[in-house]
Amino acid sequence: MDRYSIQWRGYIPAITTPFTAEGALDLAALDRLLQWLYEEGMHGIIIGGTQGEWCTISSDERKQLLQAVGRKLSGKIPLIAGCSAYTSSEVAAHARLAAEYGFDGILVTPPPYMVPTDREILAFYGEVNDAVSLPICVYNWPPGTNVDMSLNLLRDIAGLSNVVAIKNSTANLRHFIDVFFELKDQVRVFGVPMNDLGILLVQQGADGTMGAGGVLGRELPGYFNAIWEDDLPRARSLGARNELLMQAWFKPDYTGRFGSAQAIFKAALNELGLPGGYPRRPLLPLEAEGVRLVRQALVQLGKLGA
Repeated sequence: MDRYSIQWRGYIPAITTPFTAEGALDLAALDRLLQWLYEEGMHGIIIGGTQGEWCTISSDERKQLLQAVGRKLSGKIPLIAGCSAYTSSEVAAHARLAAEYGFDGILVTPPPYMVPTDREILAFYGEVNDAVSLPICVYNWPPGTNVDMSLNLLRDIAGLSNVVAIKNSTANLRHFIDVFFELKDQVRVFGVPMNDLGILLVQQGADGTMGAGGVLGRELPGYFNAIWEDDLPRARSLGARNELLMQAWFKPDYTGRFGSAQAIFKAALNELGLPGGYPRRPLLPLEAEGVRLVRQALVQLGKLGA
């Protein structure tokens, strides 16, 4: 497999997982959220990723999530299952379920918390590669793993037979650009900023962004659609709207300014009348000031009345 084995591109949100106030998985809310995202023209969907609070999801809940999403959207848009775990055997078990329910690929970080060495990370991905059948998207997520995978390491991982893409969520822009130009002909590279630089990178063959939340709906895939249609003024306008939210709600390393990213996105969805639900403990809903800041940005963009 390589970049040509898949058709993933554009805006693919890593969606939130709706929970009730009591912390139960809310499959009815998930169904409504999926329907909205699909109707808004998302280019694909990731479930069980960072924004999906995968660390809190039980094995049975994971099965329910994969089954519900697969039944609704398999074959309609690319579906990617977040399969991160502490061991390669756990990742492989998650990937088998994803394949069973019609997913098109898996997203995998290095093992969190342990801060493994380059040698250990390469061995981990090698074990995953040998144990799964689905295409693999490697997820470089420094805030969650305390590792910003180097170009040399990512080059080695990209050489594994089932690796087709990299979601490079590094805050180091130079590192992102170096990885993109080095590996773009071998694997798809996601993480394009939605601004003028992003336009230039897409024109150079960048594939898109695996973003989070999808709260601006069709504006987000619209940014990439506009570039592909050579409507650069529209792309700049849409990108600027997303940049406003990112700067208002998130720090440069993509962590939340006034709450967890998951709580911020869920509050935004709820404010828009969409099924965001609640974060699950240990994460907590935003306090009143956080909700005010979420609303302030949405009002500024004209998504809500003042």
